[in-house]
Amino acid sequence: MKIVMFYHSLLSDWNHGNAHFLRGIVQELKHRGHEVQVYEPEQGWSLQNLVNDYGKEKIQELQEYYPGLETNFYNLESLNLDAVLNNADLVLVHEWNDHDLVKQIGQHRVTNNYKLIFHDTHHRAVTEKASMAQYDLQHYDGVLAFGEVIQQIYLKENWTQKAWTWHEAADDSVFYPHEKGEVEGDLVWVGNWGDEERTAELHEFLINPVKELGLKAKIYGVRYPEHALKSLAEAGIEYGGWLPNYKAPEVFAKYKVTMHVPRRPYVEALPGIPTIRPFEALSCGIPLISAPWEDAENLFTPGQDFLVAGNGEEMKKHLLTILNQPEKAETLVQNGLTVIRQRHTCRHRVNELEQVCAELGIDKTKIFLNEEITNE
Repeated sequence: MKIVMFYHSLLSDWNHGNAHFLRGIVQELKHRGHEVQVYEPEQGWSLQNLVNDYGKEKIQELQEYYPGLETNFYNLESLNLDAVLNNADLVLVHEWNDHDLVKQIGQHRVTNNYKLIFHDTHHRAVTEKASMAQYDLQHYDGVLAFGEVIQQIYLKENWTQKAWTWHEAADDSVFYPHEKGEVEGDLVWVGNWGDEERTAELHEFLINPVKELGLKAKIYGVRYPEHALKSLAEAGIEYGGWLPNYKAPEVFAKYKVTMHVPRRPYVEALPGIPTIRPFEALSCGIPLISAPWEDAENLFTPGQDFLVAGNGEEMKKHLLTILNQPEKAETLVQNGLTVIRQRHTCRHRVNELEQVCAELGIDKTKIFLNEEITNE
């Protein structure tokens, strides 16, 4: 197939978690023989912040982890959709795109025969419903939603006639267990502060337990306000700033445990959606403890693949279990690796995407180029 994708950024994961999954999907599609072109806006917010803070060297470094990964830059005012979408079979448009772009591509679809899908990987369908309702999807063939709750909202609100659940997953070509060298600490956490969507949770489940147990910990992420940095310092937690996502597996190998602390909208309104962080951590073979979230779609087996702490006291207990009982920690690691490899890699998600393409009527001889890969 010829696949064209419009996303905020392929090159930058600076406060932009969608790049994680997108990179893995693009590489897997190309591996199967599909032609993939990604388009991102000139002067995109995430990429500009990355370059301003860390320079263009980080874009070059990305190639070491994702050989041949390329993007195209566009300006909305001069974008020629006839040229960009010529001979396309499938077009994916991410929800973090300008409303005008989404509408223009929909209108272009009316007189062309490619299949057009909107891809939603955020909680705004719940938290900013008015804004999401303004997306003009009337000429789209359907929506890929990263959880059943979001999928059902699109159908219930009549924003689309067809919607499929398409969870994020681990790119295990990059996220895999690295050889453990010298241990640098007990706990590592990779995540952004969260725009005050999980401030209380970070204190209860991460900062306070680390402080009270006297653990050696390090936190990576961006957009940490002064009060957050002060709290980390008072707890004796080292702040590492932005960590390129592709570097996370190497960092995980230097620590004994990590955490998942979901943002409040996912806990309260979006059961079943863990975001990509737990997939990646489990795929790297590091023991994981999660603050509460409801695995409503049975993606994992909580308690076996990772531990769940209902409150700060339980978090302290689980941390001590993993740090002091290596056999228990290793069992969690192996269970986590098994469920990722059996169900939650980018290969699995591309299999699902190819099935959606077949359902939409794209020529199957274009979709299933390599039956051996498809049927793994």
